Amino acid sequence: MNKATCGMLLVGLLAGCAGQDVKDLSQTAIASRTPAAPSSAKSLDQNAIDALALKDPNNILSKRSVYYDFDKSNIKSEFKPLVDAHAKYIANHKEAKATVQGNCDERGSREYNIALGNRRADSVRKTMGVLGVPDSQVEVVSFGEEKPRATCHEESCWHENRRSDIVYRGEQ
Repeated sequence: MNKATCGMLLVGLLAGCAGQDVKDLSQTAIASRTPAAPSSAKSLDQNAIDALALKDPNNILSKRSVYYDFDKSNIKSEFKPLVDAHAKYIANHKEAKATVQGNCDERGSREYNIALGNRRADSVRKTMGVLGVPDSQVEVVSFGEEKPRATCHEESCWHENRRSDIVYRGEQ
């Protein structure tokens, strides 16, 4: 990584911490440090900026879980902005690939929970499809009850386990 790229990443990280628009500051940093960067370099720099958004805790893209009510697979209104943001990101980045992982709490048979996890993950994929994401960029997998986030046997844990997780390739 060259000094200009490192500097740009540092400026982007600091700007994110200050609550400022990373894109605007990074573009200024790029323009001031590189006299006439080729267009391919700009797209590489933009990809680096966008990748930072996926990890910035202040950005909705860093949130990856959609939670469900008991025995339901419909996306609740509070999680629609999250799915919309990821759909926009994936649609604008043709190289991006994601897996939606459906999960369930421990109640129900193994077979039922695999099917429910699949319905949950598929509801996220279908919503993304309506928003312009090609099926080739998103795959669905169900873990049923096999990958719990919390292991107690009460509602607080069951709530954490009734979810779909959006995982980008390379993060798995």
